[in-house]
Amino acid sequence: MENSFYPFTNLPLPYDYDSLEPFIDEKTMRLHHDRHLQTYIDNLNAILTNCPYLQRLSLNMILKNSSIFPYTQKNAILNNAGGIFNHRFFFDMMTPSSPKEPSGNLLAAIDACFGGFDQFKERFKKAALSVFGSGYAWLVLDRGRLKIITTPNQNTPIALGVCPVLCIDVWEHAYYLKHYNLRADYNDDWFNVINWQKADHIFTNQNKKIS
Repeated sequence: MENSFYPFTNLPLPYDYDSLEPFIDEKTMRLHHDRHLQTYIDNLNAILTNCPYLQRLSLNMILKNSSIFPYTQKNAILNNAGGIFNHRFFFDMMTPSSPKEPSGNLLAAIDACFGGFDQFKERFKKAALSVFGSGYAWLVLDRGRLKIITTPNQNTPIALGVCPVLCIDVWEHAYYLKHYNLRADYNDDWFNVINWQKADHIFTNQNKKIS
């Protein structure tokens, strides 16, 4: 990931703001990327200005080493660093040219772990709907096996020691302008813009590191 060290900047989306329509609307993408993500970036940069020893750590290393944070700033660092990581990952794992379903090694693993793609979609949707308030649903690789997990607020799988493969942001700002309070409809639309090729690339490369 580019720009993984302080000072962090807001990287452009890998597609146009309106490219995910009709599934995710242009206004939501602009607000989500240009305002919500930018706020996390500004906040973390401001905190790290006074923490030069943390400036030497990558974003991932910051998320893995909360024990070295100043006690009074621990939550703020984790929340804002997590907000950057989660948003970047979420945006990067969507594409206007989605094949609609996985293939290759990832599809084989989904079939093995969940009994098929349709079964995976059902379980993932159930997880996304189960998040109380704000958070994320994730497909992660944990010691060679795929799992579906959820995280509250801006918590990340990085802190849990697992590799994220895919995620959906279920904070209301990710979908409320188009889908109102219908998170299930948003989840269904999101499945039309998943970057399955990139997800398969992450999964395959991580498995190579494990084996």
